[in-house]
Amino acid sequence: MKHIIHDWDDERSMKILQNIRSAMNENGKVLICEMVVPEGNEPSPSKILDIQMLVCTGGKERTEDEFRRLLESSGFRLTRIIPTKSPVSVIEGERI
Repeated sequence: MKHIIHDWDDERSMKILQNIRSAMNENGKVLICEMVVPEGNEPSPSKILDIQMLVCTGGKERTEDEFRRLLESSGFRLTRIIPTKSPVSVIEGERI
């Protein structure tokens, strides 16, 4: 999924991921292409987009820890985050 989860709050994002999980086989993985907000007060374009998502859609950009908690609450385990040359990373979740 690319640029989907950031459009939604945690509750709705969890529902989307749970629906995906129920449609996968037991060895399935989910790939989420989103910006990952860095921890701390360091400036980042993802922090500006976080405010924009809140105002426009009620969604949010998430930190690594927030993605981990969201995936775990939806029946996945965060297996890795793959940075790219763009601001977007690939977040991999494995079905548990």
